[in-house]
Amino acid sequence: MELSGAGVIPEVIVALDFADPESAFELVDRLPGDTWYKVGLELFTRAGPPLVRRLVGEGRQVFLDLKLHDIPNTVAGAARAAAAMGVRLLTLHASGGEAMLRAAAQAVGEENERSRSDTRLLGITVLTSLDDESLTAVMGAGAGVEESVGRLAGLARESGIDGVVSSVAECRAVKLACGSSFLVVTPGIRLAGDEAQDQKRVATPRVAQAAGADFLVVGRSITRSPDPAATLAGIRAALRPAYE
Repeated sequence: MELSGAGVIPEVIVALDFADPESAFELVDRLPGDTWYKVGLELFTRAGPPLVRRLVGEGRQVFLDLKLHDIPNTVAGAARAAAAMGVRLLTLHASGGEAMLRAAAQAVGEENERSRSDTRLLGITVLTSLDDESLTAVMGAGAGVEESVGRLAGLARESGIDGVVSSVAECRAVKLACGSSFLVVTPGIRLAGDEAQDQKRVATPRVAQAAGADFLVVGRSITRSPDPAATLAGIRAALRPAYE
């Protein structure tokens, strides 16, 4: 898939939210070869770069969701290392500020050119585990979720970042403000009848598609399914107009 940000061909990313690499690859072996995978903090902390390199070496498309947030030089170095591994998407907190975002964008751009990789950066806006009430509890009185997402998305775009991670609820507003080429990755995707669990801002795949999302991150609905391949196929079939 070309990362064009068209907003009409959403790709499903399967979240490898496992505690060990053996369980992760057991699932990978059951899914089609063109499947995208998210590697998050727990799995990366346990298995590290070797797991990512194995996935990339097998031709898998990897979304490395590390949510980097540190001083500019540190984040730039980490982003450069991720690009060198060949990951396609990498996250960092947009709240880290312009200097941090620009340093990461420059580092990834240089590494993409050097190694002919194609890593894109995504700014984390407001975690989908937060709503207006919990965001106020963390940040104090001020902007709610929608306003905060819009402000952080604008900062990310102005700083050379390729897109953001946001809930489906804010996706359309981000696209309108930042343009159709600005990528939006939507976590918190649940199938009809699934529980929200630890997410507070959730939506179904079709709702996410209608909102203009470029990527849909799906975790437990697939990973805990008795037949993950069939569940993934069903989600893709529901999005069939975008695949035809």
